[in-house]
Amino acid sequence: MFRLEKVFQNDDSGFIYFTTFVKTLFLFILIYCSAILQKNTVYDLFSIEIFKATNFYSYSLITTFFYLIICLIIKNKRYFKKNFISFLREDILSLIISNLLVFSFFFIFQEKFIINLEYFYVNLTVLSGMLFIHFYFNFLYQDLINKNIIQKNVMLVGKYSEIKQVLNDQFNKIFVFKCCIISDLENFDQKFIKSEIKFPIFGENDDIRSILEYHSLGQIWILNGNKNDKIKIFEKIIKYSVDTLNIDLEKIFDLKGERLLANKYKYEFYEWSRFFGINLFLKIVIDKFLSVLFLIIASPVLIICSILIYLEDGFPVLFTQNRTGWDGRRFKIYKLRSLKKTQFDKTQQVLKDDKRLLKIGGLLRRYSIDELPQFFNVLNGDMSIVGPRPHMVEHDLYYSSLFNNFLKRHKCNPGLTGWAQVNGLRGATPKPDIMRRRMEFDLWYLNNWTIWLDIYIILKTFYALIKYKGD
Repeated sequence: MFRLEKVFQNDDSGFIYFTTFVKTLFLFILIYCSAILQKNTVYDLFSIEIFKATNFYSYSLITTFFYLIICLIIKNKRYFKKNFISFLREDILSLIISNLLVFSFFFIFQEKFIINLEYFYVNLTVLSGMLFIHFYFNFLYQDLINKNIIQKNVMLVGKYSEIKQVLNDQFNKIFVFKCCIISDLENFDQKFIKSEIKFPIFGENDDIRSILEYHSLGQIWILNGNKNDKIKIFEKIIKYSVDTLNIDLEKIFDLKGERLLANKYKYEFYEWSRFFGINLFLKIVIDKFLSVLFLIIASPVLIICSILIYLEDGFPVLFTQNRTGWDGRRFKIYKLRSLKKTQFDKTQQVLKDDKRLLKIGGLLRRYSIDELPQFFNVLNGDMSIVGPRPHMVEHDLYYSSLFNNFLKRHKCNPGLTGWAQVNGLRGATPKPDIMRRRMEFDLWYLNNWTIWLDIYIILKTFYALIKYKGD
């Protein structure tokens, strides 16, 4: 339902912020419980008055505040570290600095605080508890890897020797090599290569779109992508929306402290999606909340329209169709049925005064009422409230042959509404020029996305529904 694997696609920032806030809350709870239990029983744990009367009321609030701020400053914001050294450098150092700042605060404002045996008992409890939660989050992080939530499904692209070099290196379990494209495959015995490489192997002329869809890939690594022998395959791959990296396999001693892949290889992004990390997580939470809210508000309209569809043309009330989602993966979209059940070409777009429309169908499409069931697609994780509108698979294939950047629209979940729609590009696209303009608006959105842009588009959609009528 939440499809969290995309949150962790390019870094661990979402998990890191989550652990930081949980540790801050846990720190307060440890001080709170330890302060009360030193002179009271467990039955007094819910007495705020007893806690206020202890030596640690102000201390707990100010310490946790400083701890949170310091953690956000000194923690690695991109990659979660499981080793004990990181615990000492980040958690323990943050606690020490927090205590120094607290005592400085008390000294400046002449606040009374007694350092006695109770203070050392509290800090011993805090250290033990923080060590415990550190190991717990290590376990949770590994569990998310094992469940393919943090894992990155990778396709390798390069010569046979380059791919063998990568496979011989000890890569983190986060990277899962799902398949590969061998650029010089014709120079080798394929049976021998398949016996050595235990996952699917493809050549330069295989259908990349089918490979991406079938293997649910999150990243493509082009090995030594700057070399001339990669130009042909690069031009084919770069048309798609999947995050694509150039991996320099020349091992260089790192003097500048640059980020390296497997601590060995320099890399750069050719293509990457802005939709990952804490911002994507916030987008997902907003999507779920608003979907439930809008479905509750729209439920009378959905019920009335469903009855009218049934009375005019019977069941089914809903219409489903294959559409293209994130990274080109297919999903079934839900709509209220606006066309008659007669046989017709389903790939033909619906135009104004179309003879296939039900009597109520024109009204449903004019005000996008037929799109309301797509809130269930949002709840299911296949769509978002804001994003490029999803097209039929056949239309994607056709327009991708006309426009090189068309498939880059799939860098995020498709949306119920989008930047193109609020700028007047709603409804059918009978001419390629109209689709090209829609694509340009979608690509602008993908390259400039923020949470605030989503909120602006949602608010503007209500105005666009009235101003720009759909077919």
